[in-house]
Amino acid sequence: MIPGPFRYRRAESLEEAISLLAQLGADAKVLSGGQSLIPMMKFRLAEPSYIVDINRVPGLDFIEERDGVLRIGALVRESALERSTLVRERYPILHDTAEVIADPLVRNLATVGGNLAHGDPANDHPATMLALRAQVVARGPNGERVIPIDDFFVDTFVTALQPDEILTEIRIPAPPPRSGGAYLKFERKVGDYAIAAAAVFLALDEAGRIAQAGIGLTNLAYKPLRAVDAERVLIGETPSEELFRHAAELAAQATDPVSDLRGPADYKRAVARTMTIRALRRALERAQASA
Repeated sequence: MIPGPFRYRRAESLEEAISLLAQLGADAKVLSGGQSLIPMMKFRLAEPSYIVDINRVPGLDFIEERDGVLRIGALVRESALERSTLVRERYPILHDTAEVIADPLVRNLATVGGNLAHGDPANDHPATMLALRAQVVARGPNGERVIPIDDFFVDTFVTALQPDEILTEIRIPAPPPRSGGAYLKFERKVGDYAIAAAAVFLALDEAGRIAQAGIGLTNLAYKPLRAVDAERVLIGETPSEELFRHAAELAAQATDPVSDLRGPADYKRAVARTMTIRALRRALERAQASA
């Protein structure tokens, strides 16, 4: 439970952090909240030669809605997201997600950017960002680029970030009228990783039919999973229990869980089905309430 040897560098600006990563190469890891990286280092699952601490980098801890987009800085702590009035009132799916991440001690340190950049399919924010069609902003020596969330997660613990890039911001489209979302998680105990979890976003048209649908799933494949077939079957349809059961079945079929100490694969698929239908119901309730 002791990390291997490494050298520590603390950046005072974003430019300095990017320069350090460019100099140190792929053997360097970025430290923000450290709630994922440090445990992996203790178990020797990650053995970086250098740690670049960005906690003192200014300008990366904002939550603001501007020009039809919610912008979340990479260093926003989960506890800040959980307490945000803007998030609670306008983006309840994000509040759902933040409040079930680990425990208050972890949420006081863990960052939204780190939760995504770690690339862990068991983390909670990836599914929510997939459901919301978020974008990730990365900065590196060659400037800034915007990465659609569908292109961000590449493999287990692997993202589209280059070794000399830093995730700086998450952008989420503002919700249209008659829309709502929900994140529901099933876990062995409070604070644990999910056995399965579902993030759902729905937007209704004036006739009450489903105009937009997003479904993300947690800890059910080798990378964060978007249930595309389940989304498609919802579009243009009037919400009903039968429709939701069909979509939940398609979502479960899209999963590829592994059997482990949290249960056999078939059990996890069944939980995924249940979490998806419950999240669909809650998202619909919120969409109808916002009309």
